[in-house]
Amino acid sequence: MTKILVAGAGGAPSEGVIYSLKQNKENEVIGMGSEPTDLILSAAEKKYYIPYANTEEYKNSLLTILEKEKPDLIHFQNDLEIFHASLIREDIQEAGTKIFMPDHNVIDTCVHKYKSYSAFKKAGVTVPENIEINNEEDLKKAFKELGDFEGRIWLRDSGIGGGGKGALPTNDYTLAKSWIDHYKGWGDFIAAEMLTAKTVTWLSIWYEGELVVAQTRARQGWTHGNRAISGVTGVTKVGVTISDPQVNDIAINTIKAVSGKPHGIFGVDMAYDKNGIPNPTEINISRFFTTVRFFTEAGVNFPEIFKQLALGEKLDISKGIVNPLENGLMWLRGMDTEPKLIKQGDIEQRIIF
Repeated sequence: MTKILVAGAGGAPSEGVIYSLKQNKENEVIGMGSEPTDLILSAAEKKYYIPYANTEEYKNSLLTILEKEKPDLIHFQNDLEIFHASLIREDIQEAGTKIFMPDHNVIDTCVHKYKSYSAFKKAGVTVPENIEINNEEDLKKAFKELGDFEGRIWLRDSGIGGGGKGALPTNDYTLAKSWIDHYKGWGDFIAAEMLTAKTVTWLSIWYEGELVVAQTRARQGWTHGNRAISGVTGVTKVGVTISDPQVNDIAINTIKAVSGKPHGIFGVDMAYDKNGIPNPTEINISRFFTTVRFFTEAGVNFPEIFKQLALGEKLDISKGIVNPLENGLMWLRGMDTEPKLIKQGDIEQRIIF
């Protein structure tokens, strides 16, 4: 029996991982998390409360759980915890538990959006221009230099956090200033040129510089996107498998822009510009996206492959496979309903219009 400790248990990002790992009956999955009500919902066999990763109590609490359960592997599923757990990786490994993460400097670059933007641009990857917003003059400059044909810019929090944290598309300087004031975000926000609503994600696992597996997924809308001022919630409503050599090349170049020897999980989020070129907006580092169960149900279990690599087990696939899933598979999601895997074209066959 292999014992795996998954952080953030009960939350959607981690539950997809837990579901996938539990498809192998030889895996025992233990969950830990900082939200007791989320933990109650988790499918993990055991559930431990742990303080938030940016608190002083986190380290001792984690080491206590490791000492008691002695898991073979630990995996984290949100940027804040990934960043702080990475800082104590030696303590985790000394406790006898393996981790599978890239170097901390890679994590630091990826969880801070302006650092990753700078790395992408330096490597020659096509990206929208970004400006750090430290004061009102920077904000005025952003509107002057980055505004689209409607005068709009894209504001977002450049610090640790996903789900479109602090995102705001606007052509209104007063609103933008009030938005940053509200978040106390001067020095933490960045402005960027607007991209289109067409997005794609390239999820990959690497081992010591070698690409093991990657799969591309296009996004057709965000769950409850109409309830967010930015239209972005970080929760995909419909995902579709695709295969595009241009996306593959850009994703690989983006990853190599932040790491000379990629190791672990790299998920490249891209949005298309007006010229039809996918621009990387961020790398989701050392974690799977929320819809990783999609790939598991479709036939490629990324969390299981991740575990096999981390523990030196025999792989279920040959290394270097890109887009192993057929194109046109759709993953449909909604709140409080079971997700469903279908093929493009099934909707017209199943519904009376």
